[in-house]
Amino acid sequence: MSDTDQFYRIAKLPPYVFAVINEMKAKMRAAGKDVVDFGMGNPDGATPQAVIDKLCEAAQQAKNHRYSMSRGIPHLRQEIVKRYQRNYGVELDSEKEAIVTIGAKDALAHLLFAIIAPGDVVVSPNPAYPIHQYGVIMAEGEACMLPMPDPATFLQGLEDVYKGPKKPKVILISFPHNPTTTCVDLNFMKEVVRMAQVNGSLIVHDFAYADLGFDGYKPPSILEVPGAKDLAVEIFSMSKSYNMAGWRVGFCLGNQRMIYALSRIKSYLDYGTFQPIQIASIIALRECEKNTTEIRDMYQERRDVLLEGMAAAGWPCAKPQGSMFLWAPIPEKFRPMGSLEFAKLLMEKALIAVSPGIGFGPLGEGHVRFSFIENAHRTRQAMRELKQFLRTA
Repeated sequence: MSDTDQFYRIAKLPPYVFAVINEMKAKMRAAGKDVVDFGMGNPDGATPQAVIDKLCEAAQQAKNHRYSMSRGIPHLRQEIVKRYQRNYGVELDSEKEAIVTIGAKDALAHLLFAIIAPGDVVVSPNPAYPIHQYGVIMAEGEACMLPMPDPATFLQGLEDVYKGPKKPKVILISFPHNPTTTCVDLNFMKEVVRMAQVNGSLIVHDFAYADLGFDGYKPPSILEVPGAKDLAVEIFSMSKSYNMAGWRVGFCLGNQRMIYALSRIKSYLDYGTFQPIQIASIIALRECEKNTTEIRDMYQERRDVLLEGMAAAGWPCAKPQGSMFLWAPIPEKFRPMGSLEFAKLLMEKALIAVSPGIGFGPLGEGHVRFSFIENAHRTRQAMRELKQFLRTA
């Protein structure tokens, strides 16, 4: 055990499984191996040029190099509020119901610190994006993980939890879901809101893949549900919708009490994102919806190329309706080895990097996650290697 494991909160965290895959990938590439990377959900496309141009312009002004506002500059908050009215018919107050965050992770981690007390129960689907589980644990809450083979099973599990002795303080959900790609309709959101209203819970909806719905599917905002603002917030990110992952711009929107709590804790922790980035983000929200559509269509095309290649290789999978991922059950003959060892084998023998399901929680075992971050040519190259691997393994 290393010295760092002795620190109170660090000791609560498991080994970071994805680091094993990343280290192996780096070593193989250093040795000249052409690994096709479907691992991290890291967009490979360029940020819209208009946004880059505005960043360069704003960065030339000395006044923009000073401390900014921890809750975001007013014009950026006003612009995200306009987008919600435009896209979802949701009315928000930019002063009281919107805050800018340093990406979605910042919003989730700091919000959990702000609103839960030691021992408070936070219910979320599992498998899940790691911060959904370990953000709760670091804030000293109790993470209650419910299986989600489908939305109805999750709702039934949530109902069963409410019948128990300790009712959840928070319901933490995210749709389209990472990693399982599960998608829901507005009726699902209405049922979650109803249960929270009846039982006095709060809701946090991580809406990172808000604009990545395929084949005509439009992911619903939980704030579309009447009365949702009384108990729910939604976290929206610029990362996937505008190819701005490295810019670290997100938003938390909705319930005034939770927004105020987040703004209070952030006022002690940061001065907000670099102001030229915030100014450039205004341009993205105001002028770049066409780019968002193009980004969605690109991921849909990559999804189709990947699915076609996997089927041809003898590993058919269900078609995701949203997100930028494929959640693939490990082929039967490899399942006993577990997702981490299978991911390592896939990289060694087929030069394909994927995320092992166990990294998303205990219920992720038996799966691996492919991200749509390689272009069609590279994807077809990988599928040829996959076919050869599966044929000879």
